[in-house]
Amino acid sequence: MSKDLHPATDPTKMGLGRSIAVLTSGGDAQGMNAAVRATVRVGLYTGAKVFFVHEGYQGLVDGGDNICPATWESVSMMLQLGGTVIGSARSKDFRTREGRTKAACNLVKLGITNLCVIGGDGSLTGANEFRTEWSGLLGDLVKAGKITDTEAKKSSHLNIVGMVGSIDNDFCGTDMTIGTDSALHRIIEVVDAITTTAQSHQRTFILEVMGRHCGYLALVSALSCGADWVFIPEMPPDEDWENHLCRRLADQRSRGSRLNVIIVAEGAISRDGKPITSDQIKQLVTDRLGFDTRITVLGHVQRGGTPSAFDRILGSRMGVEAVMALLEATPQTPACVVSLSGNQAIRLPLMECVQVTKDVTTAMAEGRFEDAIKLRGKSFENNWNTYKLLAHINPPDVKSNINVAIVNVGAPCAGMNAAVRSAVRMGLIQGHTMLAVQDGFDGLAHGQVEPITWTSVTGWTGKGGSMLGTKRTLPGKILEQISENIAKFNIHALVIIGGFEAYVGGLELVQAREKYEEMCIPMVVIPATVSNNVPGSDFSIGADTALNTITATCDRIKQSAAGTKRRVFIIETMGGYCGYLATMAGLAAGADAAYIYEEKFGIRDLEVNVQHLVNKMKTTVKRGLILRNENSNANYTTDFIFNLYSEEGKGIFDCRKNVLGHMQQGGTPTPFDRNFGTKMGAKSVLWLTEKLKECYRHGRIFANTPDSACVLGMRKRALTFQPLSALKEDTDLEHRIPKTQWWLKIRPIMKILAKYDIKLDTSEHTDMEHVIKKRSPLGK
Repeated sequence: MSKDLHPATDPTKMGLGRSIAVLTSGGDAQGMNAAVRATVRVGLYTGAKVFFVHEGYQGLVDGGDNICPATWESVSMMLQLGGTVIGSARSKDFRTREGRTKAACNLVKLGITNLCVIGGDGSLTGANEFRTEWSGLLGDLVKAGKITDTEAKKSSHLNIVGMVGSIDNDFCGTDMTIGTDSALHRIIEVVDAITTTAQSHQRTFILEVMGRHCGYLALVSALSCGADWVFIPEMPPDEDWENHLCRRLADQRSRGSRLNVIIVAEGAISRDGKPITSDQIKQLVTDRLGFDTRITVLGHVQRGGTPSAFDRILGSRMGVEAVMALLEATPQTPACVVSLSGNQAIRLPLMECVQVTKDVTTAMAEGRFEDAIKLRGKSFENNWNTYKLLAHINPPDVKSNINVAIVNVGAPCAGMNAAVRSAVRMGLIQGHTMLAVQDGFDGLAHGQVEPITWTSVTGWTGKGGSMLGTKRTLPGKILEQISENIAKFNIHALVIIGGFEAYVGGLELVQAREKYEEMCIPMVVIPATVSNNVPGSDFSIGADTALNTITATCDRIKQSAAGTKRRVFIIETMGGYCGYLATMAGLAAGADAAYIYEEKFGIRDLEVNVQHLVNKMKTTVKRGLILRNENSNANYTTDFIFNLYSEEGKGIFDCRKNVLGHMQQGGTPTPFDRNFGTKMGAKSVLWLTEKLKECYRHGRIFANTPDSACVLGMRKRALTFQPLSALKEDTDLEHRIPKTQWWLKIRPIMKILAKYDIKLDTSEHTDMEHVIKKRSPLGK
């Protein structure tokens, strides 16, 4: 990020006299509507005129009613719809120069010189070609007398910004494309459903997922459900894979597993470039092993359904960034794509990304598979490495004589078990003995410690809650008993998985090192809480699942309000003092306001919000949605806000309130939480193994430096280890939140999308970056 040289630009006047058109092209993807909605509303907010282009590039060529003005209300109730409301089509006409000339004529006549394209790499390449030819096309039109010289001068330059909408996540330079997360949701829903039937009959299931040239969906699904084998185009199996696969499946059965899951990307190939089909695999398993085998081809189910919370937020943030990129572009700026890296919006030169994407295909065609995986980016590479480690290596015969204990602390959340499973398996692969501690620090004090094996964590990835049991008790008052049990069970290292209590508990154990030598062991805290309030990490395991639960509930409530008309719902979310859930759910569900502790509000603000809703009821959108974080204000309670709105809205709207409560901690983990938990668990144990080597002196483990007790967190674009003691500075211990929180920066987006007249800070804008330097977020 860099400071802009002219921060004085008023964002509400940036677009005056400019026109922006938005189109969706190529295959549809869930979340495209969120991107369209944000582009329209932010465009209008800047003072620009905004147009819909219906039916993709075909609509651009045909013109007429296909290109029509967009209004604020025309994008209402779009967020929760899958697919694309403005339609998409694969256009043959646009591929011809004649077609592109017609398209240019239609745009010039409407004075549109800014085009926002949401689609895959083909659509974006087409957009770039259109931009390159623009002046030539205008020349032809002037010659043919279709447009005047004046019109040509007015529209002398076409700006283009792309957003990648593709469920395959096959575009290099972006961590996640719009629609990928939702497609993973569909796949995992199917895997979970199939698992139960497969277990009943001891079956082998082969699941074929989309991804002709990209194995992302297959790979992450395999990681998220602990599949026995995955076939992806980027990395074909070794020569002798048939024997290896059969050995592996038989081995799983002999260990007591009642099912096998094999995931195949539709573009899977062997080393010599021949396709590997689901039927071929079924034949192999049935003939060699005699297992009852079934194939399920998921097909277009993966494109369908409602977008996940992640895709709605991604689409919304990308839409905002796209409008800013269009309005800041000069004739010299290369066409760019807006994308997400970690949790940061970035801009990348479109053609660089397209080139790297093509390089992957070339590498695969030439059999350079290692290169193909590297070119896909750090995130893909790390997914592959984690998958290989957890799926294909048997625990060694040589033991390390190290005992690593795992404990869950605080409130339960979805994804904890995925972290436990991968930590246990990674530890066993390293030759350690893994110990499970039941019921938090309490269990550690009472000696509830027992060995945990490879098979005892089978199937844990998809289980919600905490299988080990968890409690909020802090270790401060039971240090004596804890140190006795660390000695008794000969614990050499500790993995603490949990929320704010896990952080504070870890801190208390570190502070107790002065008195108890037993506490001088390496420790790592893995943030897992729906509240996302652990210092040292931008995300915690469990927050994504809670966010999806809240968003799904808000969708239903909005539907009810839309039916009854003139109704405002006030919804209370969890999160302690942390407003992450309320803010992000507000963005994902299209709320009118979200009250949080971090952003102080008073009676004047409440008054403004009520007036805003009164005005809204005069439009065609006659419903309101207000979120309130449970601890946002001790006096302005949910009841108080409900009563205030009810009184002030008399005769204009009526109110209902809903406290979501503990449903936010339950449910099966989302693909993101399964994948994130799996990576965090594996990485934490690898780090502990290294630390143990450093701390081994004179035949024993002794760790008392600050960096031997860390939080493993995601920071901007990487997973990093930060000493517990160093994070104390940045922690508000009384309110159990970090002092700096990245997501506060995106709160203004929610307000603008809800039509509040506020100023968006454009002083901190995104510079154009380059693909080659890319680092990944969830990858590390």
